[in-house]
Amino acid sequence: MDEELRALTERLRAESAASGVPGAPAACERLLATGDHAELAAVLTEPGQPLWARELAAFRLGVAGDRRAFESLVLLLNHRDPPRCASAAHALARLGDPRTARAAAALATNELRVAYALHPVRLLVELRAPEAVPALIATLERRLRSHDPYRRVALACVEGLGALGDDRAAPVLNDALAHPALAQAAVRALARIPGQR
Repeated sequence: MDEELRALTERLRAESAASGVPGAPAACERLLATGDHAELAAVLTEPGQPLWARELAAFRLGVAGDRRAFESLVLLLNHRDPPRCASAAHALARLGDPRTARAAAALATNELRVAYALHPVRLLVELRAPEAVPALIATLERRLRSHDPYRRVALACVEGLGALGDDRAAPVLNDALAHPALAQAAVRALARIPGQR
């Protein structure tokens, strides 16, 4: 069992047990054990399903490459609960849906949801899609304002732009050098961009 699935399993077992709904733990075990993708997909569309069940079904379908999970995973990628975002990002990276990078870029650059942009930023870097560099540059430019509270998002952008090694990122990374919380990461990122050493 991979580490992400193990963490998700423990978290959702606890969540289903804490729900107080009779039969919830047994339903969780059934969703963990089933190999029937139709059963998992039905959880995503049936009314009244708890969030833990939808997350488990979407994750399992996503890592299996079943694109019926896409919409649910994108919603979870932008959730206020970081573990849900992390599991959604993990599944989306394995889903293989061509819409994923565009959706992650939209979430990463949405100023109204910037508090939840960390996992979309990291997903963009992992995907290495054409949308990644422009989205990370745009997100980082906005984070360089004085007293911006989203330093973790800014740092993820700096590190991601370094990992992607695209020379279009050099100007914004040079701007990041002026921010003490980002300066060391920006130096490392610039060192990874050809012609910036």
